[in-house]
Amino acid sequence: MAAIAHPAENEAGPALSPTPLVDDSLQRAIEQFLFYEARLLDDRRIDEWYELLADDIHYFMPTRYNRLKREADREFSGPHEAALFDEDKRSIAQRIRRLHTGMAWAEDPPSRTRHLITNVMIRPAPNAGEYEVDSYYLVYRSRLEREVEMFVGTRHDLLRQVDTLAKWQIARRTIILDQSTVLARNLSFFF
Repeated sequence: MAAIAHPAENEAGPALSPTPLVDDSLQRAIEQFLFYEARLLDDRRIDEWYELLADDIHYFMPTRYNRLKREADREFSGPHEAALFDEDKRSIAQRIRRLHTGMAWAEDPPSRTRHLITNVMIRPAPNAGEYEVDSYYLVYRSRLEREVEMFVGTRHDLLRQVDTLAKWQIARRTIILDQSTVLARNLSFFF
């Protein structure tokens, strides 16, 4: 089972290959898409970011637990268990609408974020035009005078090639935080 389906099975994803699984031009195109997406989020162009999401997106950040080695298979919450995010396109749209109301106090004044994406590994997915993409992220967030947080981890995405200007859509995103205790006051932004 791929890491995208259930991170508890194997957070690192499939076995690494010393040989690239996709050609250089596809690697660059997908990396540029991820960098573009990060820029949209950092520039607070959230409506444009929303257009990059597939209609059937699953946006998931499981809860992470500290477990002994013998319980490693229970390090992450599974389907139908408590998660930090477990959203579809409709629920993401509701969050964005709320941000636009001026009533989202956790984002007024808004957070300043910087999404750094690295270590992009790409594998063809079973369906034509889809690719499993693993990447590392660091999200720096500051708000007000003293609220500063950093989030580090890995993302497991399913990207779908489409015939639009964006060329790619995010069909699935599983966000794995390296920390098990989130000390931030809220998670009112997107990874």
